[in-house]
Amino acid sequence: MKPKSSPLDLGRRSFLRQSSGIAAGLGLGSLPMIGAEKKASSETLVKTFYDTLTEKQRKAICFPFNHKLRLKVDNNWMVTKTKVEDFNKDQQAMIKEIFMGLHSEEYAEKVFDQVEWDSGLDGFEGGSSVAIFGKPGTGKFEFVLTGRHCTRRCDGDSVEGAAFGGPLFYGHAAKSFNEKADHKDNAYWYQAVRANEVYQMLDGKQRKVALCDTSRGEHGNKTIELTGKKTGLDGIRVGDMSGDQKGHVRKVLGDLLAPFRKKDSAEALKLVEAGGFDNIHMAFYQKENIGKDEVWDVWQLEGPNMICYFRGKPHVHAWMHIREPV
Repeated sequence: MKPKSSPLDLGRRSFLRQSSGIAAGLGLGSLPMIGAEKKASSETLVKTFYDTLTEKQRKAICFPFNHKLRLKVDNNWMVTKTKVEDFNKDQQAMIKEIFMGLHSEEYAEKVFDQVEWDSGLDGFEGGSSVAIFGKPGTGKFEFVLTGRHCTRRCDGDSVEGAAFGGPLFYGHAAKSFNEKADHKDNAYWYQAVRANEVYQMLDGKQRKVALCDTSRGEHGNKTIELTGKKTGLDGIRVGDMSGDQKGHVRKVLGDLLAPFRKKDSAEALKLVEAGGFDNIHMAFYQKENIGKDEVWDVWQLEGPNMICYFRGKPHVHAWMHIREPV
């Protein structure tokens, strides 16, 4: 494991250094920090990054838009053999800035620190790979960055009807591979805390419906396959909840979307609503729990056109796929 004072105490000095690197490489002077009004979008930076690629680099990481790799997702994989560290320093800084820009101001540094930590001695640069599908600036394109506990996409709305450009994965092993029930310092455990608050609000009859035995498990892209079903899904239907319970489910969904930039989260929420918020089912899985605390480590939200599967054992893995309803 890469030696650090804490998995979440990194980031700021590295981010400042990398941002300066982008500016120097592009002759732009000092770049604005996250939250500044004129900060370049990740899509703009993908085009700038693409234009800096050598012919050799393009052969290594560029593919047709409809290549089968574009929508692949898994918990630990490399989209190409080319790692971030294989690019020059200015290109590395642009890749990091693209990644940071895909996340909200509140969570960007925390999410980067998580990826850096989970990459171990390789860090973000040695533990992440990238690919570009299509040609930025001339039509449909998608930038994909992957590694351990990370699949992120930047598509400029090229992928019609799909939130975030396709399925996402994020996760964290904060203190160890086998986390304890409190998941101390885990960057995403707050999402499960909120979900378990919903469980505590349910009455006895509702809990019997919401509490299931074993979850779907993890099987690459099969993990996030959408069924189109409005009934018959695991757990309790949101439409069968009281008003205050429904309100708390909305807070859970808000927490799941919080790490990502506002425009992508807003699009995702709009698509969820289009599928019918009442059609979402919430399930908790009692046979995959850490300890006997009845704070359920594995749970999910599933609707006809969305799945948010949170597997908190032995550490956090989270899968998300949201599309427009069919």
